Amino acid sequence: MATTTPTQTPTETPTGRIRSVPRLVFTDAEAGALEFPSSNSRQFNYFEPQKLRATVYEDVTVDVQPDPERYLTQDWVYGFATGPGGYPKEWTALKSSNWHWFRDPNQEWEQTIYRNNARMVRHVELEIENAKTGNAFARWSEPWATVIERHVGAWMHAEHGLGMHVFVPAQRDAPTNMINNAISVNSMHKLRIAQDLALYSLEVTDARNDFNGSVHKQMWSSDPIWQPTRENVELLTAIRDWAEAVVAANLVFEPLVGQLFRNGFVAAVAAANGDFVTPSIMGVAESDFDRDLAYTKDLIGPLVTDGTHGAENTQVLADWVADWVPRSLKAARALEPIWSQPENMAVSFDDAFAQARQRTALLFDELTIPKPKELKA
Repeated sequence: MATTTPTQTPTETPTGRIRSVPRLVFTDAEAGALEFPSSNSRQFNYFEPQKLRATVYEDVTVDVQPDPERYLTQDWVYGFATGPGGYPKEWTALKSSNWHWFRDPNQEWEQTIYRNNARMVRHVELEIENAKTGNAFARWSEPWATVIERHVGAWMHAEHGLGMHVFVPAQRDAPTNMINNAISVNSMHKLRIAQDLALYSLEVTDARNDFNGSVHKQMWSSDPIWQPTRENVELLTAIRDWAEAVVAANLVFEPLVGQLFRNGFVAAVAAANGDFVTPSIMGVAESDFDRDLAYTKDLIGPLVTDGTHGAENTQVLADWVADWVPRSLKAARALEPIWSQPENMAVSFDDAFAQARQRTALLFDELTIPKPKELKA
């Protein structure tokens, strides 16, 4: 049989005409076919690990999002119609000599995210199931049940607001995959605890006839005790600088308001009122915050000591905390009436508030961020 060249290969079209088209010729991709010293090695890395060998977290996280300064030979391959492409560094007032140095101290990646969150969910579900089996909710005094339905219920709105409208936008704008991955986990923590509190309210509603599982919405929207906290959270959602959002939420609002309520009130007072379930749920939120605070300190600390931009970053951070500390202090002080509502008190508001102020001041000292006058002794 005679052979033909690609240009001689006849092809009949729907109209009956005969055309000649080239045949497909498959060849090796030259670069992919080459042999390199590390071609058969499973230890090859295109980045410098923090330690001698890269961790699994680094292998699956570092530089997953390429950067024009690292590996992309052209500019960002996508963008917005009314703005720049990719992840501009100008989306925060802070500056870094190398944003890619950051590694999440929690080593969070896809597997750990699901594993850790699943463990927390199982813990909360088991605590609630045990409480239902032991009829624990029915043994609460009426004043304490009122505290749970009104104030613990209202707190879910603060957690949801931070998770959905502060950390979700912030993680999109962070300049590297390593940073926005850590902030993404932060948002998941907040959204999960808000959901836990919502489901908890429903469980107690089923267990007690005197429990109003929907009054928390009224408390959050109109009760004077919660309006400064609500204002603080809503102002946080309006921040457009991703780093300012993380600093204002994790270094100011959380230690001054979040830990004050979760740990300084609920965890400290609940047991004295016969409630051993709610502190456990709040303890999960505190454990989450410990992890979120760890990545925040590892992110912000080196920016203060950056050899090129450290002094400028320190002033930016000082301005931010000077702006946000008074708002969070106002929110914290407005919560004082809650301490008088349970039958039994294990700690006073003044003691809990003093600890919150001291904790925040020590945090700023650790990061060498100048303290605002409101936190100075």
